[in-house]
Amino acid sequence: MNEELLGKYKLVVGMEVHVQPKTETKMFCGCDANIWGAEPNTHTCPTCLGLPGALPVPNLDGVKKAQLLGLALNCTLNNDSRFDRKHYFYPDLPKGYQISQYKQPLCENGSLSLESGNTADIERVHLEEDVAKSFHEGGKTLVDFNKSGLPLIEVVTRPCFRSIEDAVDYCKKLQVICRYLGISEADMEKGQMRLEANISLRTGEMEEKDELSPYKVEVKNINSFKYMEKAVRAEIVRQREILEKGEMPKQENRGYDEFKNITVAQRDKEEASDYRYFPEPDIPPMVFDEKYFNELRAVEGSLPQSLRDVMEKKGVAKEQSRILVEVMGAAVVEKFHKLIEGGLDAVKAATVLINRKDLFELNVEEILNKIKGEGEKVSDTGEIRKVVENVMEKNQAAVTDFKNGKESALQFLLGNVMREMKGKADASVAIETIKELLKK
Repeated sequence: MNEELLGKYKLVVGMEVHVQPKTETKMFCGCDANIWGAEPNTHTCPTCLGLPGALPVPNLDGVKKAQLLGLALNCTLNNDSRFDRKHYFYPDLPKGYQISQYKQPLCENGSLSLESGNTADIERVHLEEDVAKSFHEGGKTLVDFNKSGLPLIEVVTRPCFRSIEDAVDYCKKLQVICRYLGISEADMEKGQMRLEANISLRTGEMEEKDELSPYKVEVKNINSFKYMEKAVRAEIVRQREILEKGEMPKQENRGYDEFKNITVAQRDKEEASDYRYFPEPDIPPMVFDEKYFNELRAVEGSLPQSLRDVMEKKGVAKEQSRILVEVMGAAVVEKFHKLIEGGLDAVKAATVLINRKDLFELNVEEILNKIKGEGEKVSDTGEIRKVVENVMEKNQAAVTDFKNGKESALQFLLGNVMREMKGKADASVAIETIKELLKK
């Protein structure tokens, strides 16, 4: 974390992430959930419009996907769970309350390992319904109820992040998990994943005593990882200025204005008591047994971290496994395994997919044939070392980046070595040589 940004203060961030699970219908009615690009108010019924007498019926697929995400985040799945009414009044909430979960969520007390070695502390994973969407034009407010009643999984962490980088990494990993397990497309442009950061600053003395600040500011509805980083930075600047005046930031909800690069006040931040929660009387409590949970656990082998662990056991570097699994995606991981089945070494397969742009678009058979046609690999340490030294001399910025903790710089240097040697360098020897020289 940049000390120039924080000054004498320490950052504390907790995340609330909303994910729209991929279901055929809405959360409590039979309306088509595929609303992207649809005409306004064409995916509605008495239930999602909140009309008197209409009763909700929970979507089991939405429940399963929330629990599946809970398992992936190492949560405890509750045998007994229920829905609650959360009361607040906005024009895009037709009933005057939202069906959500409060006392007995589907999943609690999880964790997720981060690239930094730190751990995200998950408080709960619960399920709720989305609200409608308001449009403000010509002094009038128009409401589209297509979004009203869509299922939403909310993942809430404790105030566990001490750097912007960890908070962003957590959100990226959450998106990857959702995609690998088929829980959600998590397309942020379509609003299928929305980020909300609870931000506060505290002194070093407070941090030593593990004391939290008496306030927190929630920056809501952030729709990209880049904007999230910018929003947190902007809020740090604002809060620090207030604290340095001897004042206390107000506990409130704010939005991020990407054009001005500032956060703007929206409304006071409510406490749980303000929502007047009580059990949803129209939906009976949900009870789950171990047989049901064991069926959900059967998918654990396809988790991103499991895929990375398999790669790393085969000798693939940690940064390479992260790029293949979390950046390049499931289709590339499948190609990686097929290359190994075709006789290619795991390290070489990873290097080809990441660094050989001339081969990436080819199918597996074409890649294997191309590599065989290139002849024997150069594994002579002395020859490779000369090329590595030359590449590092030409790319001092990448060398500096690596020494400052930017792991991706290693792949950049390796890619340049492979290009210089026309793909004939033994990738494992090249990586070890680069690492050795970077330590000097």
